[in-house]
Amino acid sequence: MELTLSIPALLFPAISLTMLAYNARYLAIAALIRQLHQKYQETASPSISLQVKKLNRRLLIIKNMQAVAILSFLLAVITMFLIYIDLKFWANLVFVISLLCLMVSLILSLIEVQISTKALSIQLKDLA
Repeated sequence: MELTLSIPALLFPAISLTMLAYNARYLAIAALIRQLHQKYQETASPSISLQVKKLNRRLLIIKNMQAVAILSFLLAVITMFLIYIDLKFWANLVFVISLLCLMVSLILSLIEVQISTKALSIQLKDLA
């Protein structure tokens, strides 16, 4: 298969939308941590402290998701440059790495969603 400029360019909208979703998750969790921190200062509840620690873990995963997605985006741009200067072998290699980075980012996203879902199910058990 011939790698053309349009193939890595196809990743741009996908990575951009992914980054928007990751950023929305980050902002929601950051706001929740701020609320829980305020509550913790008022009550010094150990359960709130535990929740903040778990949310901090999710923030770490989201930070890594974002970093790997940005790396994927950057590698797609480098691929386009390598195609432009006619270095096909290196363009193919960098593009494969870009796709692998995108896959890692999506796998981290799946892990973060699983953690989030597990935390919500624990909260819902208290209501049942």
